[in-house]
Amino acid sequence: MINQAYTGMLSEKDIIFEIFQYSLEKAKEVGPENIYDFSLGNPSVPAPASVNETISELLASADPLTLHGYSPSFGIMEVRQSIADSLNQNFNCHYQASDIFMTIGAAGALAHALRAVTNPGDEVITFAPCFSEYKPYTAGAGLKLTLVPADTASFQINFEAFTRLLSPSVSAVLINSPNNPSGVVYSTETIDHLARILTEKSLEYGHPIYLISDEPYRDIVFSGTDSPYIANHYKDTLTCYSFSKSLSLPGERIGYLAVNPECEEGKCIIEICPQISRTIGQNGPASLMQRTAARVCMDTAELSIYEKNKDILYKALSDYGYYCVEPGGTFYMFPRSPEPDAFAFCEKARGKNLMVVPGDIFGCPGHFRIAYCVPTERILNALPVFKELAMEYGL
Repeated sequence: MINQAYTGMLSEKDIIFEIFQYSLEKAKEVGPENIYDFSLGNPSVPAPASVNETISELLASADPLTLHGYSPSFGIMEVRQSIADSLNQNFNCHYQASDIFMTIGAAGALAHALRAVTNPGDEVITFAPCFSEYKPYTAGAGLKLTLVPADTASFQINFEAFTRLLSPSVSAVLINSPNNPSGVVYSTETIDHLARILTEKSLEYGHPIYLISDEPYRDIVFSGTDSPYIANHYKDTLTCYSFSKSLSLPGERIGYLAVNPECEEGKCIIEICPQISRTIGQNGPASLMQRTAARVCMDTAELSIYEKNKDILYKALSDYGYYCVEPGGTFYMFPRSPEPDAFAFCEKARGKNLMVVPGDIFGCPGHFRIAYCVPTERILNALPVFKELAMEYGL
């Protein structure tokens, strides 16, 4: 019999890809230049030249059997060491290769982290607005996901609601900073406050509450933004990272899980990760991409375009009357919808060939997400449509 849990998921549309697919079809009708698609968070700048150069060099010089062979379950040792060295250099940490587990992107890192520090039936807390895939990620691990309502004035953590929801059944707290969809970066003050609460409650409950930090946008932080390295502020932190955004390599699915060297059970967490791989069928990322990432992990794509796009869009929307917390990073913006029903607003925008995503899917109704990882020309061309909508709503 076909699995009923997965057939049930067929009715849960992936709204982002549905909007994206609609825009592709509509472009055939009216021309791509007349479609203003801000639905999909796909990097819009190419990978740095060092990526292709490294791949070419490896293909030309490395032993093919070694280059394309299976990697160890933990990842290739010299790759893990390179990742540890880069973290130590960038954030004044003390990682060793043994603290790093190579994964198939940040999703793979999250899949391992969630299973490593919880048991089926445990509770995981996260904060709205949050990445829409956290729901299936946690459900697939047999976990209960509790969503803390958003502080929509700042999109920092709503600590009053958080402390009400904490209980001994909570094994882990999952955060995403810089945040998809808000673009907000949790400040040092916010992270320190969170760390104090988790330390206090871990002692009270008699078990650690792990902090799982989802950080694929860590390198896209705008000038003047306070962006702490979260693991430096709480010892029981598991960092989930992907090179998809920093190196513009989303299709290569290469990332890692880094366990804070001070984590009480850190060595055991890394040790059991290959056993988790056996149960979920994620038995290590491609050897070629591991070796490539090791050589270019200190590089980034030309990420400054995202701040340029943010500046143009944020100023214009503010001038038009939209309310929006200014992003401190990523390539997303999360304005308040001009009407309470964000689905209705997004549908009205779609009627003008403007594609944005309702905030309900991120656990935050009454807002909409703009993915401005697009050519700047598209933003400039779309501004009159945003302005027209603002005028229609009387902003």
